[in-house]
Amino acid sequence: MTRKLKALPICILLGLSSVAAQQKEFKVELKPVLEMQYLLYLPDGYESDSEAEFPLLLFLHGGGSSGDDIEMLKRSGLAGKIEEGKSFPFMVLSPQNPHSRKFWNETALITLLDKIQKEYRVDPSRVWVAGLSRGGYGAWRMAIQYPERFAALVAVCGETPDHYARWLGDMPIWVFHGEDDRTISIKESDEMVAALKKNGNPVRYTRYPDTGHNAWDQAFSDPELYKWLLAQKKEE
Repeated sequence: MTRKLKALPICILLGLSSVAAQQKEFKVELKPVLEMQYLLYLPDGYESDSEAEFPLLLFLHGGGSSGDDIEMLKRSGLAGKIEEGKSFPFMVLSPQNPHSRKFWNETALITLLDKIQKEYRVDPSRVWVAGLSRGGYGAWRMAIQYPERFAALVAVCGETPDHYARWLGDMPIWVFHGEDDRTISIKESDEMVAALKKNGNPVRYTRYPDTGHNAWDQAFSDPELYKWLLAQKKEE
């Protein structure tokens, strides 16, 4: 006996309902809790002049200073300079990334910056961001995502999101990198600087010959860097 197969609707063959599936819209307010330690340096004159506002530099350390030991921050970068007795005419905010194998959390950083600006006399027209190594990458990302908040950017030997260079507009930027860096290739900074110049940004670029990954000791020991920073101010 020959049996005939009947053609069934494809929706039945696939076990699908003939009624279209629906997507529902939802909205939720997420408030993740992130514990973050930080150091805050207040310059001479902050306590004595209760009316004056001061510039602030948000400084992001490299991967080696991550974790929960705040003392690690004092071994390099701006916090290290301050620990050695160096004084600056501006505030220095040095947060610590609590995760040794995660990038900086930009949402947490901007929340911390908001907190400091509310609690201290910060000149909003002179807030700068700087970082080294993984913190250099974080500084790039902070400036790209919040360009309206920063009057200048300093990036030292960090990876770069060069595809977003145009988002930085004409923000004053100074980039530093060691030519012999085997940790993060100098090509990262080369390509970012080229992208910035292509978009008309007058970026400054310092390449250190015979220098590996540690370009920060030279960069943050350069008096010209601080003169340059102090000249950077957002227009009203």
